[in-house]
Amino acid sequence: MEYFLLVPLLAFIFFLHQCFFSPSNTQKRLSPPSPRKLPIIGNLHQLGSLPYRSLHKLSKKYGPLMLLHFGSKPMLIASSVNAARDIMKTHDLVWSNRPKSSMADGLFYGSKDVGFCPYGEYWRQVRSVTVLHLLSNKRVQSYRHVREEETSNMIDKIRQQCDSSNSVVIDLRDVFSCMTNNIISRVNIGRTYNEGESGIAVKALLEELLVLVGTFNIGDYIPWLKWINKINGLDSRVKKVAKDLDAFLESVIEERVIRNKKAEYSGGEAKDFVDVLLEIQNGKETGFPLQRDSLKAILLDAFVAGTDSTYTVLEWTMTELLRHPRVMKKLEDQVRELGPGKTEITEDDLGNMHYLKAVIKESLRLHAPIPLLAARESMEEVKLLEYNIPAKTEVLINAWGIGRDPLSWDDPEEYKPERFLNSNIDVKGLNFELIPFGAGRRGCPGIPFAIMVNELALANLMYRFNFALPEGIKGEDLEMTECNGLAVRRKLPLFVVATPLSS
Repeated sequence: MEYFLLVPLLAFIFFLHQCFFSPSNTQKRLSPPSPRKLPIIGNLHQLGSLPYRSLHKLSKKYGPLMLLHFGSKPMLIASSVNAARDIMKTHDLVWSNRPKSSMADGLFYGSKDVGFCPYGEYWRQVRSVTVLHLLSNKRVQSYRHVREEETSNMIDKIRQQCDSSNSVVIDLRDVFSCMTNNIISRVNIGRTYNEGESGIAVKALLEELLVLVGTFNIGDYIPWLKWINKINGLDSRVKKVAKDLDAFLESVIEERVIRNKKAEYSGGEAKDFVDVLLEIQNGKETGFPLQRDSLKAILLDAFVAGTDSTYTVLEWTMTELLRHPRVMKKLEDQVRELGPGKTEITEDDLGNMHYLKAVIKESLRLHAPIPLLAARESMEEVKLLEYNIPAKTEVLINAWGIGRDPLSWDDPEEYKPERFLNSNIDVKGLNFELIPFGAGRRGCPGIPFAIMVNELALANLMYRFNFALPEGIKGEDLEMTECNGLAVRRKLPLFVVATPLSS
């Protein structure tokens, strides 16, 4: 009889435990779904060589917001328009912090740049300097002559490789890289950094900087393994590049200080970033003193943000045009119709080139230069979609995956610029279906500048040359393999046959 009573009593106790001490189904739903993780490394083994693709595939199984663990760190992966909007608009302030990065600390003077510094008063100050003094609409327009001169130089470089009657194979990556590097360098420090005896060394240093910024650092996710960076040489590479770049920037700044003291500056020419930053260094215009390390970190930011990502977009765009002759023909017709009798296309001509703008947008949709936007970190507990997210949680937004979401795009894998002709969707961070440059407080402040460079270059290429693939290569067979890095580029450079049009 006692045993008979014990069974229902135990069942009742189990029921109470489940009700009051075990998480209910509702509570379980408050945490995002998560793939099974391994000890120590968590889900790092699931990232693969192209993480944005691997995470896109995982999101199809686990949903638009999933929780992974990179070593000891929980990491949210957002892969939908709604998740991106919640993070970068609805709760933008909560998600405005950057997680600590030992790589950024080592390369950007303790993360004193705009891109990597933590959210707070210092960030507001340097962001204000960048937005109001370096990349305002007026300042961007003041660099028009630089963009047009370097675009013209690019056209001349291609023409010099062609004779009057024969076409020639051109390495477009080299051409685009040279043009964008020259533009950014002239805007940033007033001259191209390949001028003078130290040119080759500086170019190599900046290329190494870009590689290091895009390098995965195991110590940030599994702290007790950070000793590996001493063994594999990563720590030494970071220290050497930081030291050498610091010496270069110091020489540029000191040279400018001496020139300004001698009153050699001509008021008629546009001031470069060094001039502007030196003017506000004493705090008279901004209300706070800009320290020398902060000045140099901002200059490095401009090199990192404005070079690889810009020319990579041009290379992917030309790749897609060569794969889609109909699109290229339509673009050529528009550009050549709007510019008859001109020797070159200027920025004044770009306003009416709607198909050109659509082509650039479509390239950014399919080939976001930074497919995983820079990580953000929540500063307090927040509700994201239907989930409760603790403070200090990191999130990665898969812009590449969102650009391929069938809920937002018809035929998402197809290259169809026409989708943008009767659409208000833009890349400025207001439409979360297309966020190649991010959005909100931590969005890229240089969007107008980058788009202008791409549009001007592409328009002049279409206006001055016919392009085709080398003999024996068909558009459908064109190599599309990606190579991961800070900006995702083609694994192989794009070689094309360029034929000049008669003037």
